Amino acid sequence: MAAPLISPDRLEEIRTEEPDRLVLIDVRNEEDFRAGTIPGAVRIPRSTLLSDDFSLAQALETSGKALREDSLIVLFCMSGIPSREPADRLCDQGYPVLLLDGGYGNWLLQGMKKETGDTEKREQAEKSLRKRFRHEIMGKFVKAITDYELLKPGDHIACCISGGKDSMLMAMCFRELKRRNKIPFEVSYLCMDPGYSDTTLGMIQTNAAILGIPLTVFRSGIFDAVDNIPKSPCYICARMRRGYLYRHAQDLGCNKIALGHHYDDVIETTLMSILYSGQVQTMMPKLHSTNFEGMELIRPLYLVRESDIKKWRDSNGLHFIRCACHFTDQCSIEDENAGVSRRLEAKQLIAELKKTTPSVEGNIFRSMDNICLSAVTGYKDRRGVRHSFLEDY
Repeated sequence: MAAPLISPDRLEEIRTEEPDRLVLIDVRNEEDFRAGTIPGAVRIPRSTLLSDDFSLAQALETSGKALREDSLIVLFCMSGIPSREPADRLCDQGYPVLLLDGGYGNWLLQGMKKETGDTEKREQAEKSLRKRFRHEIMGKFVKAITDYELLKPGDHIACCISGGKDSMLMAMCFRELKRRNKIPFEVSYLCMDPGYSDTTLGMIQTNAAILGIPLTVFRSGIFDAVDNIPKSPCYICARMRRGYLYRHAQDLGCNKIALGHHYDDVIETTLMSILYSGQVQTMMPKLHSTNFEGMELIRPLYLVRESDIKKWRDSNGLHFIRCACHFTDQCSIEDENAGVSRRLEAKQLIAELKKTTPSVEGNIFRSMDNICLSAVTGYKDRRGVRHSFLEDY
């Protein structure tokens, strides 16, 4: 039996008029749940809901909730897809279950749309970069641009926005740098739609409106192209995205594209390279494009910590998308642990090492500036030619 849908607006009406009736169940993983959920919701993993010996009453009691005769149970995930099967199963068992139409993402979007005409949130986010996060974010943004020579007078930057917290913050930092008017440069805010759902694209465009970012959106259809690739299509998807971004940035007259990778991305990539690829290399602060002549990739958040980005997001009451591809939904459906990527493994390993060695993150980051060629058995030069320590032993 298919669980009936409930719209975000109707859910809000019930939350206002009969809050004690509602039992909200979030089926997402712990990380997503902690990043934000509907107030009052309890988390019961999808796999738990689908297990043969599952007892809803017992699970709710453990979470401090109790079923009443007139209870109304609402299940939700991010998109409304992974939560469909457990909602249907509970319906078959006779529970009064509704499925949130469009999931948590759609609920968020409806609330965000009400803020688009209010400039207070934008002004607060801008002010926080000048005050509270002046050193942790804006100072490090400028330092990366200065230390790595990421920006030169006359540059036209394509600030590439995926819709996540990192790229949205990068856009705000470019706006603040432009306001200071110390370097003559132009910036265009470019968003590629690889096949987002209406809810996801709506969240990106609504956030841009709230923050005053003049977004240029173009469609690529990459998700459809990589849907049938076995296992994880993420690498090919990323490569295709990069190519589309370069091409459209050139069409806008840009000579550089800016991506929102931060300090934590750098150290995780460095560790992943050693552990999984057997190479000592890192994520560079800037790169020349090999396929688009005259184009360059820059990473101005190179020195900014992810924890500070999260603090900026949360202190300003902002909500951004995470990975919104079809593959992510499929991982949630097939196996709750299928989404544990190598990057997440590296992140967890660094967090564990930090417990006993607080300096481990800085050590990994600095190691790429301190390679001693006389203490390695081999290396590749810029042309890709391999050299051995035996050559001048």
